Amino acid sequence: MTLRPRRRATAPAGTPDVSARPPLPPTPADRHTGQVTESLVDETGPAEGFDQPTEDAARRPLDLLVWDAPNIDMTLSNVIGARPTAASRPRFDAIAAWFVEGAENTAVQQPEVEACVFANVPPQHAASLQRWVEALRSFGYAVFARPKLQPDDDIDQSMLDHISVRAHSHQLRRLVVFSGDGRNFAEPLEDLARSGTEVVVVAFSEVAGYAISSELLRFIDIEDVPGAFAVPLDRVRLDALPVDGAWLKPTKSLRDAAGAFTARRA
Repeated sequence: MTLRPRRRATAPAGTPDVSARPPLPPTPADRHTGQVTESLVDETGPAEGFDQPTEDAARRPLDLLVWDAPNIDMTLSNVIGARPTAASRPRFDAIAAWFVEGAENTAVQQPEVEACVFANVPPQHAASLQRWVEALRSFGYAVFARPKLQPDDDIDQSMLDHISVRAHSHQLRRLVVFSGDGRNFAEPLEDLARSGTEVVVVAFSEVAGYAISSELLRFIDIEDVPGAFAVPLDRVRLDALPVDGAWLKPTKSLRDAAGAFTARRA
């Protein structure tokens, strides 16, 4: 048996044979990210969770988690009406434990597991994000970091490219997508579900209507992941209201809102 030569690369995916890759639907032409096409393999051997398939071990079962960091950060701010603090940010170690437990609780052969966080890094914030990236890596996540040089730079296409690569290199048994972005993900995720992959969308119910209404996708509110947040978020979910009802406090003062309207009218 001849193994593929090892090489050092910076992105967590193997280069697929494009002619053999299961197609994902075309994506909008205004995407701004390059393909994730190289292999995370170094001179000491394949990294755990990133084995290059060989002729005998190709297409092993895989559970894959991809995390859309810009979208989750933005929607978290929206649902709590404030800038997140350390206490209100997701706990990636707890989410990793939940994801791995879901992979192991299966009656068939236990799949490989892989989790990847995709992030835009504004150059002026690179130093402050360094510790966050290193923490993610210590929890077992691969990180695809792209510099955010333009306001509309995004990492959605890189996420879709990596999913497509893994659908080629493995039997993609379960895909867990942390993103509320239905515009870019609804169609390709539903197509993948039709092909036999279990697709789970994890986001905030306030902004994930595309997944909640889909008959092909399974939706989980991120706050329902055990231990995902150290304390309950300051939000009231309309899908989980108490039987006696609940007050939803304003996120902006009445005077501020009135002043903004008056300024726009003037």
